[in-house]
Amino acid sequence: MAYNGNRGLTRVIKATLYSWQGLRAAYRHEEAFRQEIWLCLLMVPLGLYLGQGGVEKALLVASVLMLPLVEILNSALEAVVDRIGDEHHELAGRAKDMGSAAVAIAIAICALTWVLILFF
Repeated sequence: MAYNGNRGLTRVIKATLYSWQGLRAAYRHEEAFRQEIWLCLLMVPLGLYLGQGGVEKALLVASVLMLPLVEILNSALEAVVDRIGDEHHELAGRAKDMGSAAVAIAIAICALTWVLILFF
């Protein structure tokens, strides 16, 4: 990949704009991402309220914010696989299944974190 010459503040600004484009694309095209964002809007303030001390608050909030993060990575993986071709290929299916498994693990981590902190 060729270096495009952006340095310093220009590079930071462009990187930020690309990140916002990615977030908008995820929200526009991915139903699961939209659901997770709405969940975050509810659960992040709740985690800040229910957590007893900084560590608990950080764990509750981070476990929730991990969901849209993993969902974006899964969606990006699926988009690349779909871009390569529509025909069924064992490796493409495996990649998509693994991305989905990552989302499921993130959900389990979030649920386990909330249960352990709030009920034990």
